[in-house]
Amino acid sequence: MPGHGPGLAPGAFDAVIIDAVRTPVGKGKANGGLAGVHPVDLHAHVLAELLRRSGIAPELIDDVIGGAVGQVGEQSLNTTRWAALAAGLPESVPAVTIDRQCGSSQQAIHFAAQAVRSGDYDLVIASGVESMSTIKIGSQTIGRDPFGMGIARRYPEGLVPQGVSAELIAARWELSRESLDSFSAESHRRAAVAWKEGRFDGEVTSGQLTRPDGTSTDLLIDESIRPTTTVGVLAGLPPAFHSDALAARFPQIGWNVTAGNSSPVNDGAAAVLIASSETAGRLGLRPRARLHSLAVVGDDPLYMLTGIIPATAKVLERAGLRVADIDAFEVNEAFASVVLAWLAETGADPTKVNINGGATAIGHPLGASGARIATTLLSVLEQTGGRYGLQTMCQAGGLANAMIVERLN
Repeated sequence: MPGHGPGLAPGAFDAVIIDAVRTPVGKGKANGGLAGVHPVDLHAHVLAELLRRSGIAPELIDDVIGGAVGQVGEQSLNTTRWAALAAGLPESVPAVTIDRQCGSSQQAIHFAAQAVRSGDYDLVIASGVESMSTIKIGSQTIGRDPFGMGIARRYPEGLVPQGVSAELIAARWELSRESLDSFSAESHRRAAVAWKEGRFDGEVTSGQLTRPDGTSTDLLIDESIRPTTTVGVLAGLPPAFHSDALAARFPQIGWNVTAGNSSPVNDGAAAVLIASSETAGRLGLRPRARLHSLAVVGDDPLYMLTGIIPATAKVLERAGLRVADIDAFEVNEAFASVVLAWLAETGADPTKVNINGGATAIGHPLGASGARIATTLLSVLEQTGGRYGLQTMCQAGGLANAMIVERLN
């Protein structure tokens, strides 16, 4: 059976990360640095780079598991399959596209690790893509009801957009506008410093991407970072999700969530190469980290984004670790209120959370973000000498993934 070395019983394998790479994150607008690049080509770029860096023969890849949220139009028809072919992988290498909303490519990592641990796969690529300049957020549901009558009966008051969930979280945890803006300004500061000090250099792809019109990209850094952002600047932004109807329904909301303390819309792709340690040794590959523990949970779909709290508790329990044992956290900054509520509940050290900045500054290209965050987490652990890193992401529908990785020398 593939992956079973001498003396190993079925189910005895671990999963390790050989390498990870991402594009710079572009603004998901018509004038963004990656706008106009077809999502398949954007995705293929990181797949090809990952293979180039590892030096492995492409035909050895057992599967490519990719995440994408807007699976419509240019990101439809199992977009990962076309990205794998565009990247030059043999036709014999399969690929699949999954959707666990914002956690899609983190779930791809989980599925890849589980396949390797089972012994079914030796080498897998977990990846993700989102071109929000091409496929606008929510495009797949425009003019359609994605819920049906059963959900309407179960939640008769109706569900709400994620921004309103972020407002409900801010109200429940009594998070002030100043605290949200301060968190966001710090995210921009950290990300700007990280770029200035070269901390992202090893994880970001080099090379240009060509658009269908023949022009090339020239994006070299994450485009949404605003180094001069201050709390004062952010304080001038209006609430992003207020309406009179929602205000009447939720009188507890203070309407403090703005474009400035939320993640922007973005374009980007990322990919992670995962193998069994036996396969890595046989092929002469040097693992960077071990996928230590994995967890996924469901939570209240009205509050929607709080699942990272029970997901963190679950993955720590599964790992036999405590919050204090974790050297670096990557908590997706979909909204500042989400991370601040998580901090309040977990008691994690804020100085260990999103050390190189988070999605508020770097950006959140939905289906790519899980793999992007994992790529950054590896860099942070290596830069700080930390052993354990924990990554968690909130997702639409009241879901969340969490995983713990262990840096290997």
